[in-house]
Amino acid sequence: MEEKDAVSALAALAQGMRLRIFRALVGAGPQGMTPGALSATLDVPASTLSFHLKELTHADLVTQERDGRHLIYRPAIGHMNALLAYLTAHCCQGSACEGASATRCDAC
Repeated sequence: MEEKDAVSALAALAQGMRLRIFRALVGAGPQGMTPGALSATLDVPASTLSFHLKELTHADLVTQERDGRHLIYRPAIGHMNALLAYLTAHCCQGSACEGASATRCDAC
């Protein structure tokens, strides 16, 4: 991942509603969610949701697919993992962390 991509992703997530939307999509997993389901789950108006989904999509954190008349939004797990890897690439001075997992470094 390039620095500019990391900055774009972090900027998109640096807003409360977008972070909640992304977390809801990650929770839904590969099946994703429709805007209607997201709106109901997060109690957010459709127009506000649309604006935030556009920002997350532009940051490559969310994908959109048309299924008939419906849109399905899914988390871009590969991009999320690339962001986490970018953020932790120099953990423990570049050495492998003992007991490290994908989301936590126990040695630090």
